[in-house]
Amino acid sequence: MCLSAVPAPHYLAGVDLFSLSWTALRTAVAQLPDEDFTQPSGCTGWLVRDLVCHLIIDAQDVLITLVTPAETEPTRDAVTYWDVAETPPTGDDPLDALTVRLAAAYEEPRLLKFHLDDVGSAAGRAAELADPGLRVSTRDEVLTAGDYLSAYVLEWTLHHLDLVAHLPDMAGPPAEGLARSREMLEKIARATFPASLSDKDALLVGTGRRAPTEAEKAELDDLAAKLPLVIG
Repeated sequence: MCLSAVPAPHYLAGVDLFSLSWTALRTAVAQLPDEDFTQPSGCTGWLVRDLVCHLIIDAQDVLITLVTPAETEPTRDAVTYWDVAETPPTGDDPLDALTVRLAAAYEEPRLLKFHLDDVGSAAGRAAELADPGLRVSTRDEVLTAGDYLSAYVLEWTLHHLDLVAHLPDMAGPPAEGLARSREMLEKIARATFPASLSDKDALLVGTGRRAPTEAEKAELDDLAAKLPLVIG
């Protein structure tokens, strides 16, 4: 069967950023002391161990998507891949609750680390081998592989921020991933965050991971009314 593809040389930076962001996130998890797995994460209702379990599921999704080709025209790109919900997560969603139960079933942090390293490394290799122009299907939508991997830069960056939210000694996401994620979030918002906000702060405030200060609210002006952008 001939698989449809479109030329996409400009996606190479996105694929490289996927690899950079994903490697940094997996490295951070590998370096976590066991006691940090029971610390809260930046995701509502999730401990660090629950977030790591979610990353394993994410890695599986990447592998599945990259081997699910499509022949129809793309329906989404790296930015429109993301939907914006009306309300922030509460942690009570059935899938969120399932993740918590799955994480607890691992019992020992080393098992979570091993599984993430195993599946995560495979997802990383699959991304590096993927033709960026190949059309793939996920969530009943079609994207190029390059756009799909570029979209995941935002996923890895936000979850890296979630991972270290209460672990100040841990390294955060790469600057390149923060900058690209801010750019995508601004396109989703159809607005530009004030230059006074760092990329990290723009992402945290923009997605509701922390509330803006009074000074930041004033800087945000009309954009403040659109926030937070609950993406998923």
